[in-house]
Amino acid sequence: MMLRGALGKTFRLVGYTIQYGCIAHCAFEYVGGVVMCSGPSMEPTIQNSDIVFAENLSRHFYGIQRGDIVIAKSPSDPKSNICKRVTGLEGDKILSTGPSDFFKSHSYVPMGHVWLEGDNLQNSTDSRCYGPIPYGLIRGRIFFKIWPLSDFGFLRDSPNGHRFSDD
Repeated sequence: MMLRGALGKTFRLVGYTIQYGCIAHCAFEYVGGVVMCSGPSMEPTIQNSDIVFAENLSRHFYGIQRGDIVIAKSPSDPKSNICKRVTGLEGDKILSTGPSDFFKSHSYVPMGHVWLEGDNLQNSTDSRCYGPIPYGLIRGRIFFKIWPLSDFGFLRDSPNGHRFSDD
């Protein structure tokens, strides 16, 4: 009798754990979560070790737009994530320049892809190196900075806004 009661409690505990685990997984997968950014490619907008909130609903409903800052799986290393700004959507013609600004070339963003660039153009490995990335690699959209508290709030526009105007 005691064994059945202990087994019943154990199974209930396991059941609740699985339920809440599924709820937590769905929340992080579909709603969003807190992310720490590293590297210099998004300076001055996002500094190394800034903590931001990324929401994941936009990518599920094709709500990603030019100017959004996204977290995506790195096209060169699927184990790591990158944080970049969307500067081109499918069908856009992109004028890309090398780090020296000496060589200019045009690229088209194919269907189902986006063009990503870091705000710190002199120190960013982005679509100018690896080309447009598939939309499916986008994990979420960053829109709010949590830390440091002095920068708490919505993210500012790109210092390179002239690069992706609609002209």
